[in-house]
Amino acid sequence: MDSNSPIGVFDSGLGGLTVLKALRRLLPNENFIFVGDCARAPYGGRTPEEITLFLKQFMEYFAQRDVKMAVCACNTMTSYGYPLVKDTTPFTLVPMNPSIVPAVKAAANKHIGVIATAATINKGLHKNTAAAIDKNIKVYGMPCPKFVPLIERGCIEGPEIEAAVKYYAKKFEDADIHALILGCTHYPIIRKVLAKYFGTDVALIDPAFETAKNAVDILRQKNLLNTQNHQGSLEICFSAQQKNTAEMAKLILGSDIPPITGVDLTIFAK
Repeated sequence: MDSNSPIGVFDSGLGGLTVLKALRRLLPNENFIFVGDCARAPYGGRTPEEITLFLKQFMEYFAQRDVKMAVCACNTMTSYGYPLVKDTTPFTLVPMNPSIVPAVKAAANKHIGVIATAATINKGLHKNTAAAIDKNIKVYGMPCPKFVPLIERGCIEGPEIEAAVKYYAKKFEDADIHALILGCTHYPIIRKVLAKYFGTDVALIDPAFETAKNAVDILRQKNLLNTQNHQGSLEICFSAQQKNTAEMAKLILGSDIPPITGVDLTIFAK
């Protein structure tokens, strides 16, 4: 496998760009292809069979693009499809890191909240990981189906998103959490609103950085770090776009972005 080959990053929609941002910060010389499946987002209410099929379609697409690694910037696909396909790809597939360890470090009482899609919460990814680390960790999971549709259409501030955050924050009032894992890659986009309603006593944990560090470690172990001494290239593809897609992508990445192209994932695995 060629170390100069690109790295694929994928998600159900715009949220995975938060992981791409972390990856580009740690790996500025790498070439990246980002793919967001906005046409079928959100994935949180999908069946396990649908989620696994969608993941397989991403894998076939990236195999055709000859990537050296693909990073699953989606907790829902990490929870369901990843265990089934991780050993079947011609490249390394990196899942989302659940980030229990940094959450425990931030929560002296070991009370951790997790906000995520219904699919991720129902699968118990974070609870199971926490139990394997320390049975005294208390994980309080909360599905937040209101968030992704709002974020995808660019509603990241104002009364509508504040009402949604306030609604879910109230449900944690009796849990005495001291850390909150943002268990969906869309949620860091509304970090300011989350901080407002969860308060300064609750540390907000974004798994994007831990996931990016995992990817760096794997590339180093496999001797696949890109050796070029200039800024890597970036390609951004979506299966559907809204009027605000480019503006949202630029807001998340914090820099100029290339022209966004389309992709049809449905032509792959059936």
